[in-house]
Amino acid sequence: MTNYQQHICQTYSRFNLALERGSGCYLWDKEGRQYLDFLAGIAVCNLGHCPPELARVMFEQAQQLVHVSNLYYTEPQVKLAAALTDGCFADKVFFCNSGAEANEAAIKLARKYSHERYGTGRHGIISMKNSFHGRTLATLSATGQQKVQEGFEPLLDGFRYVDFNRLDSVAEAIDETTCAVLVEPIQGEGGVRVPDADYLAGLRKICAERDLLLIYDEIQVGMGRTGKLFSHQHEGVAPDIMTLAKALGNGLPIGAMLSSNEVAAAFTAGSHATTFGGTPLVTAVAFEVLRQINRDSFLDRVRSVGQYFRDRLLSLQEKYSFIREVRGRGLILGIELEFPGSEIVAQCQEKGVLINCTAEKVLRFLPPLIVTSEEVDSLVDTLDTLFAQI
Repeated sequence: MTNYQQHICQTYSRFNLALERGSGCYLWDKEGRQYLDFLAGIAVCNLGHCPPELARVMFEQAQQLVHVSNLYYTEPQVKLAAALTDGCFADKVFFCNSGAEANEAAIKLARKYSHERYGTGRHGIISMKNSFHGRTLATLSATGQQKVQEGFEPLLDGFRYVDFNRLDSVAEAIDETTCAVLVEPIQGEGGVRVPDADYLAGLRKICAERDLLLIYDEIQVGMGRTGKLFSHQHEGVAPDIMTLAKALGNGLPIGAMLSSNEVAAAFTAGSHATTFGGTPLVTAVAFEVLRQINRDSFLDRVRSVGQYFRDRLLSLQEKYSFIREVRGRGLILGIELEFPGSEIVAQCQEKGVLINCTAEKVLRFLPPLIVTSEEVDSLVDTLDTLFAQI
């Protein structure tokens, strides 16, 4: 795009594609070419692009009140907080602007709670290898991927990384400095990795026995992505702290950290803050997002289409020996290849389908939750055509 390299920091390896508008599961470029979107802004646009219901709420709220700061009460913020806590374990919500900020707040709350309960020296957090928790210095330190940490050293002290889906590695890593365990119920950036059915329950047991906080990062897999409002609800194992972002605003910047009353009490006036977190505009839209996801049969349909999608990907695995594994849940799915997947991503784009590749060899699929089985067929048929040429 004209002047892009001159004016914008080169922090992304962008595709050669300039998008101009979107509707539902489709995007159009400046030349008017249509693309079927199976990335949804990286698990953000769960209700699709530019849904009329959200546009109406955004327009109406923008005419009434956009921002006044958190020195004052606003009704949209309280309504959203009540709706979120009504649907889960939590009692309190802290609103911010992104997933990284939500995880930053979770890290600070865990340390503050532990400091007030035990005094100094108990600040360590165990996170998982191949995890991804954000790009701030604290969340980068919590992320178990050296490739995104290089050049930013020294990292924040107090983080230890263990193998995902291995309870013994967590238990062995705990010492007198540990205050919390941080985990994604499903690793998204780490390659769409779903743990064993007893993993979260095992973490909960370990944390209870050692008096540690359990933190779930549901930024990518929350808000209906897996067929439940929150991914951990499949196992029925609640955390002490949970973070959300991405799809909560369907494209508007909002993050949220949720916790129990007991833990939230460690955050007192002045201990943490944000200028833009939870503005009337974004919380009004997020409230409508939540209302839409909680409609009758919406999540049932996500599970149904997700199962259909998974079955179709499994049929590809039966056909092509270079597909190592199909994994995921609901509408976060991936197929691991025997070779890097970047060329497949580029070829899909040429054919009018947008996907991405993570962990080098995992094609990741994150369509809007309104995707139809016919649109799933279009994606799978495109992959079938490309795979047949290998």
